[in-house]
Amino acid sequence: MTSVLVVEDDPTIRSSLIEILTSHGLLVRSSPDGFGALREVTQWQPDAVVLDLGLPDLDGADALRMIRGLSQVPVVVATARDDDAEVIKLLNAGADDYLVKPFSGGQLIARLSAVLRRSGRALVADGSEAGPGALSGRSAGGSAGRAAPILVGDLRIDPAARTVHLAGCEIALTRREFDLLEFLARNPGRVVAKRELLAEVWRLPYVDEQTVDVHLSCLRRKLGEPASRPRYLHTVRGVGVKLVAPR
Repeated sequence: MTSVLVVEDDPTIRSSLIEILTSHGLLVRSSPDGFGALREVTQWQPDAVVLDLGLPDLDGADALRMIRGLSQVPVVVATARDDDAEVIKLLNAGADDYLVKPFSGGQLIARLSAVLRRSGRALVADGSEAGPGALSGRSAGGSAGRAAPILVGDLRIDPAARTVHLAGCEIALTRREFDLLEFLARNPGRVVAKRELLAEVWRLPYVDEQTVDVHLSCLRRKLGEPASRPRYLHTVRGVGVKLVAPR
């Protein structure tokens, strides 16, 4: 059964979120503050976190960074702040998705399902545990295809293990960097628009494209290639980016 930690200081909103999640058959714990959330992430190790930003003891963005220092658990931020700069700040701090208050229960469940799917798990409500191959919304053929390593030149991307090797050497990537590289590797040679990457990798088509640029820059650095002399990641000005094997 999927476990979700709700971090929300308002008791009315917290109760409402718990009711929504438990009504969908999920296992839920809650914390009214940031330090309690850090304790739950460490000890309980939930499958996902719903994090409010207006906490009494910690700024929500600081709590997010601390959670990221402890765990790669998917985090959906619940916030009343909807300006692009704030959203980009949260995504770069490690948020996997966000919801702007007020939001419906259906939106919350859909976002949780999406972030769990991107982390290689499924939202499970029947008491059974879903492993990396059990991806919500995918056919059996899609799950099998996702488990097979992807080879692009000397790059070996293993979706099942979530590892990347370049010429036999493992490269340490963040969750979002891996998702971005995997998506491009599944579309080799095709120029992918940044808006498509936001929609398919971030599931946030309305966020500033700068967040894609930041992650692409980090990927290039880890692949050991400058933007001026790319080997794998090629930017097509005004169109998008593509991943190709070096010639």
